[in-house]
Amino acid sequence: MIPTVHVDRGHRGQGRYALTETGSGHVWGVCAEVEGLFREPLRGTYELFGWVPDGAEVPRGWVGSRVWLVPEDRTLDAWLLEDAESLGQYPGTDGLVLTGLDDYVGPPEGHRGPVRLHDGYRWLGSCREFARVLPPEQVEPPLALRGLAPSDRLRRALATGTRHTLDQEEVWLEIRDDRGELLTDRQLRPKVRTWQPSSRGTELVDLELDGYLAPVPGYARPVWERWLAGPPDTPGAWAGLETRQRGAWLDLVRERGCRLKHQDRSGHAYELDGRHITDEPGLYLALGEAVNGPGGYFGGCLDALVDCLRGNFGYTAPATLVWRDAATAREHLSRVLAPEGKQYDLVARVIEVLTEGGMRVTLT
Repeated sequence: MIPTVHVDRGHRGQGRYALTETGSGHVWGVCAEVEGLFREPLRGTYELFGWVPDGAEVPRGWVGSRVWLVPEDRTLDAWLLEDAESLGQYPGTDGLVLTGLDDYVGPPEGHRGPVRLHDGYRWLGSCREFARVLPPEQVEPPLALRGLAPSDRLRRALATGTRHTLDQEEVWLEIRDDRGELLTDRQLRPKVRTWQPSSRGTELVDLELDGYLAPVPGYARPVWERWLAGPPDTPGAWAGLETRQRGAWLDLVRERGCRLKHQDRSGHAYELDGRHITDEPGLYLALGEAVNGPGGYFGGCLDALVDCLRGNFGYTAPATLVWRDAATAREHLSRVLAPEGKQYDLVARVIEVLTEGGMRVTLT
C-alpha cells in the first residue's frame, strides 16, 4: 500500500504540489495531496562470506548512512552502500547479510574477492568474498496527484484523450511549505497512466503518472513533515535526530540554501554551537546555522564549504568564528575514514579550509 500525504491547501489557496514543465515553466496543475512520494526504495543485498568483525560484532538493524566496501586489491576503487542495514548471519553460516542502496558505481565489474568495510568512522570487518543480489525487477507505483486543479492546456489534452501530451516531457514536482515557499523539487519524465474526475471538488481530477521518481524513505518523513510546516526559527532543531535523519535535514537545508539570495557580510563575528557535533551532518548543520541562522546553509562537504567561502552564501572575508565546545567534534570527527579507508582529521581539515577562506577560527 502506498502511503498518502494529506495536507491543507496552503499554497496561495491552490495546493502544496505543482507539476511544472522544464524550460517553459508552464504549470500543468496544482494539488494538495500526493501518493507515491514517501515509500521505501528497492534495496540490494550483500552476503559477506567468511565475515570477521573488527572489534564488536555488527548488530542487527541499521549500520550506517554510508558504508564503504574497500577491495583488498588496492588497484580497485571502493564503492558505497547507502543506508545499510544488517540482517545478521544466516544460521549455520559464517556470512553476514547487509542490505542497502548501491551507489551508481557499484562493485568493480567481475570482482567478488575480499573486501573490508567501514562506515566512515570505524572499520566494521572484512570478508573473503561476497555475493551481490540485486532487487527484483518491479513495476514502480504511480505518482498519484489527488484533487489536481489542471491548467487549461492539460484539461484540453485530457478531454481529447491525448494522454501522450505529457509523455517524455521533463517536468518538476515542486513542493511548497505551509508558508508557500518552495521546499524542494523532484524531476521526472511522466507518462499519464490514468485520470478521472476527483471527488475532492468540481473541475478537479485525480491524475496518475508513470515515471521514475526517487522516493523519500520512511526515516526521512518526520524531517520533511517538520520542514513542510516552514523553515525552523530556532537553532539546533536538528540536534535530537540520528545521523541519517540529520543527513535528510542537511539535504533540505542545502536545496533551500542554494536557492536563497544571501547578503554577504565582511568583518562579521560568528559563533558556532558545537555541543551536538557528533557526526559529519551535524558539523555542517551547526556551521550553516552559525553563518546564516536557523536552517542556514554553509556547505555540506569540504568542496561545498570552499564554494561557500568564495561568496554569495552570507560571508565575505575577513571574519572570525568562535567555535564553542570544540572538544565534542574533536572526539567524534578527528579520526574519520576516507572512502578508501585512509584516516584523517575532519575537524582540522574544516578549520584549514575556513582559515584559507579568510575566517579566523578560535576554539573554546
